[in-house]
Amino acid sequence: RQHATQAEEAESGDARKTASELRAKNGVLQEQLAAQGALLRQLEAQLHESQRSCTQLRTQILVYEGEMERAQGQLEAEMQNLEEEKNRVIEEAFVRAESEMKAVHENLAGVRMNLLSLQPALRTLTSDYNSLKKQVQEFPSMLENAIREAKQEICQVISQVSSTNQELLSKYRREMNLRKKCHDELVRLKGNIRVLCRVRPVRPEEQDSAGAETLLSFDSEDDAVLHLSSRGKVTTFELDRVFPPQASQEEVFLEVRDLVTSCIDGFNVCIFAYGQTGSGKTYTMEGVADDPGINQRALRLLFSQVTERSADWDHQVSVSMLEIYNETLRDLLVDQPSEKLDIKLNPDGSGQLYVPGLTQFTVQSPEDINKVLELGHRNRATACTNLNEHSSRSHALLTVTVTGSNPSTGTHTQGRLHLVDLAGSERVGRSGAAGGRLREAQCINRSLSALGDVISALRSRHAHVPFRNSRLTYLLQDSLGGASKTLMMVQVSPLPGNVSESLCSLKFAQRVRSVELSSSSSSSSRRLDASSASSSPTHDGAEVRRPARGPGPRCPATSDL
Repeated sequence: RQHATQAEEAESGDARKTASELRAKNGVLQEQLAAQGALLRQLEAQLHESQRSCTQLRTQILVYEGEMERAQGQLEAEMQNLEEEKNRVIEEAFVRAESEMKAVHENLAGVRMNLLSLQPALRTLTSDYNSLKKQVQEFPSMLENAIREAKQEICQVISQVSSTNQELLSKYRREMNLRKKCHDELVRLKGNIRVLCRVRPVRPEEQDSAGAETLLSFDSEDDAVLHLSSRGKVTTFELDRVFPPQASQEEVFLEVRDLVTSCIDGFNVCIFAYGQTGSGKTYTMEGVADDPGINQRALRLLFSQVTERSADWDHQVSVSMLEIYNETLRDLLVDQPSEKLDIKLNPDGSGQLYVPGLTQFTVQSPEDINKVLELGHRNRATACTNLNEHSSRSHALLTVTVTGSNPSTGTHTQGRLHLVDLAGSERVGRSGAAGGRLREAQCINRSLSALGDVISALRSRHAHVPFRNSRLTYLLQDSLGGASKTLMMVQVSPLPGNVSESLCSLKFAQRVRSVELSSSSSSSSRRLDASSASSSPTHDGAEVRRPARGPGPRCPATSDL
């Protein structure tokens, strides 16, 4: 029994052990079942998601199939249109080709006809060539015979007209000598002073004034003639050119432009305006911003010519500006032009005059010169008179020096262009000048009178030319004689109230025009003046000595001094 009990206990222990193992396995299986259930639910969720995606994809596929069908329809339609266009183009090209081929065939037929018609001509040319070849071979003998016959005929003709021919030959020789003299005279006269006259228009404020009718008239057939009516007498003046009031600044400059080129070629050129106060000198020389005068146009042309010659020439352009005020030189290109300058003989032995201490600027363009001019205009002396609200009380000289060198030839040139705006000439009684203004007017008129005396001496070929009687003429000595080029623009007012001044200016202009600038006489006069030119005459605190009277007419302005 004990054994049975032990056996039962052993079996019971085994059963418990087995039951324990089964429970452990059941727990594991339960966990696996739960994991499988979770996995199953996850797979079911993925299945539902896949089904929804599949449904969407089927929908998109249907949409794409519809779009593909529409695109295929459009493509088929375009292909059909392209096919039709291709057929049309091919048909047009075919028609055009047929037309061109037809034209080519017609041209070919024409060429064939021409060839057929040219064959006889070719045969004729061949025949002519053979004939000419034969004539060429015979030409030397034919030429010799022709020359012999011509010589015989010429000898006969010469013998028949021998007396007539001798007379014609004599006339021809006289004509050739006369033409040679005229040519020499023309070459010699190229250095003469050219005198132009410009009549300013009547201003609007002068239209209603008493006596506004002009007493000047122009010659319709000759633009170098001007008529002036004064005291019942008509005086005719013949100048190089007369510009009526309606003449433009461009027309005036066309008469001046050749002188600018002469400056670049190495000549001294002087262009100055002369006339009574208020006659338009400053307008002619300077003009206005939108219609410039001679100064601006000359400078533009000068730089244009320098640019054109830059391939062969190296040019340097410098500019200076001074005024002659009460016979005193003042540098206008300094901030305060108080230092008095003097005129000296250049120590380099050239015999030329220069102004020591005068400011010079090297410029590269007309704009650079304009900047210089602005300073010069601010410093120039002006004042109000009865004849002009802003009368220029000094002679303003703008000097442009052009130095050129040609490296290939070693040639050097130097020319000066003097652009001179002279102070207005005026009778003291009419100008209303007094005190300092009176002395200014006297100095102005005296220097202009000295200019006339210099020109008279040049005209008369005097051994001595009084250049030194005025700072103006002394400074411009190199531009008033020798091979220099000088142009005077005489400004005239058309108003009857200014007839005396106009008559004076025109007489002075005609007097200048008759001057003959001989290189030899001018050179000798310069030597005479240069002999005592170690220093120029001093005018400070003393009046300039009265210049010698020339044979020409005197200006009324000087008679009132």
